[in-house]
Amino acid sequence: MSARDSILARLRATHIAQAPALPDVASWYAAQRRGESQVQRVARLRAAMQAVKTEVHDTTQSDWSQLLLRLAAAKGVRQLLIGRDTAHGSELEACQPEGLQLRRYQQPGEAWREELFDGIDASLTLARSAIAETGSLILWPDAREPRLMSLVPPIHFVLLDVATIHADMHSAFTAEGWASGMPTNALLISGPSKTADIQQTLAYGAHGPRELVLLLRHGKEGQP
Repeated sequence: MSARDSILARLRATHIAQAPALPDVASWYAAQRRGESQVQRVARLRAAMQAVKTEVHDTTQSDWSQLLLRLAAAKGVRQLLIGRDTAHGSELEACQPEGLQLRRYQQPGEAWREELFDGIDASLTLARSAIAETGSLILWPDAREPRLMSLVPPIHFVLLDVATIHADMHSAFTAEGWASGMPTNALLISGPSKTADIQQTLAYGAHGPRELVLLLRHGKEGQP
């Protein structure tokens, strides 16, 4: 018997103990959950994100586009990148802003890499949802809003409907059915890009946007 056959024989003869039962993750999260109202979840998300220098603004279904345009003007944004054929992008285009060029992401990044990296001042993406516990935005990149939109421009505007804020990660997984399919890159964003790799000095914008501006879009009057 060769050494290989001897090793395989020993492995096959080894008794495999019964695998332990999987932990009841859902019950653990249910026991730990705070039972917060939506208003409380919004407040906790806001506090967590502001603690890491995210700029947070409240807005409504009817006013968010005008607020974004005012913020963009105040920050000196000249070219704003929007997704391809998105409802929020079209709504912003309908405002016909003066002094601001809206650019749709209509071609692969490789086709206009230099302009994308050097000419675009800011981008706007829609968050799929958010997690109050960790202060994280969930982005679900697709062909209409590719991942580069949240990584390349120095200023990143994110529109979030407050009704989609979950208490914790497990709530997001289960409520949105992540097990049935995920994109190539699901993004969790908790603040602007930062690093302390160089001389342990904290710097913003080293690996992505230096500013993260969150627009919390509330429902109609009388709704959260």
